[in-house]
Amino acid sequence: MREMPPTAGLPLSLQDLFGTGGGFTRAAQDYTGAPHVGLASSGTACLVLILTALHGLSSGRKTVIVPAYTCPLVALAVARCGLKLRLCDLAADSLDFDMAALAALCNEDTLAIVPAHLAGRVARVAPVLRLARECGAFVVEDAAQSFGARRAGQSIGLEGDAGFFSFAAGKGLSLYEGGLWVTHDPALASAIERAQDALVARDVWQEFRRCLELTAYALFYRPCFLPWAYGVPLRRALKRGNLPDAVGDVFSPEIPLHHVSNWRQGVGRRALLRLRAFHEQTTVQAKRRLAVLDRLPGVRVFRDAENEEGVWPCLMLCLPDQEKRDRALDVLWGSGLGVTRMFIHALPDYDYLRFCVPEGSYPNARSLAARTLTITNSLWLDDAGFARIVNVLEQVVRQSF
Repeated sequence: MREMPPTAGLPLSLQDLFGTGGGFTRAAQDYTGAPHVGLASSGTACLVLILTALHGLSSGRKTVIVPAYTCPLVALAVARCGLKLRLCDLAADSLDFDMAALAALCNEDTLAIVPAHLAGRVARVAPVLRLARECGAFVVEDAAQSFGARRAGQSIGLEGDAGFFSFAAGKGLSLYEGGLWVTHDPALASAIERAQDALVARDVWQEFRRCLELTAYALFYRPCFLPWAYGVPLRRALKRGNLPDAVGDVFSPEIPLHHVSNWRQGVGRRALLRLRAFHEQTTVQAKRRLAVLDRLPGVRVFRDAENEEGVWPCLMLCLPDQEKRDRALDVLWGSGLGVTRMFIHALPDYDYLRFCVPEGSYPNARSLAARTLTITNSLWLDDAGFARIVNVLEQVVRQSF
């Protein structure tokens, strides 16, 4: 009766729950080295604040360009700001933008471009920044899944104009919900703070709920409790054929904007002291297991370039075709071994997003959604469990070689 989480979240200790409150924003600023930071109720809330600030600084621009394969919450944040969403396809078998497609989308109405650092990997920001500067747009780095990742020794989120991280459950460090925005631009930081003053209110009941959820996370984020907290709902959704619910891809268009209590900040500040060592452990494990996965024919494992230091909440794989990916998931998804999918669809294919996501042809994004799966990089997944996963993948992919 053990269940692996889908990602390697930093387990909280009971000691994290006790002690002085507050201080998280300053500790996170020191951790990232960002000149200007702010704490919000979620990573999505951070994006709302950033886009609101950028819209106020621009001369009427309203278009935000995002990857066609990314978290649905990004589309909902753009809609929450009353802005226009445009989708850009990805490069083939890549998590980065197709740069030719991106260049064709940029124009005088482009407010911001949002590259995504998915699954802890480090996205290519420099070419996006060059295109943005040519058309007068901003770059906002979606680093929701990648707190702690760096390029050339600098935290991601600081190469563009602004960036944001998420501290949701399972995303490395967790406040259960919470987000951090970062920027090197003092004028933009002031504009984000003004947006925060205007939009963020006290919500005692919502924050009380988050405190209870964070306490439960500290107590029950363990392999012996996860069968009930995660595994049972997952297998129920799979049995119904409700794949978006199985992944957790369905979100309300209502985006809570409220202050994070001093108590939750104190919990996060104490946990942050252990995060660097935790990332070092998960990186060692990931690199060892990547070498095994590299031997699978026709399987691409996403990794970083030479000067990039991503984090490793999970290992993301692209299989040769959808049929093989689905056969592997038929065996592994409900097995308790921490195998799942990043997102079920490319953004245009979610029915509940049709009110804000334009239709279009995005073949590479749709191919990625159809052929990828993720393997947890939790330290609780032992070598025997990982070997079981590899054995299934090897049987599936070798049938065509």
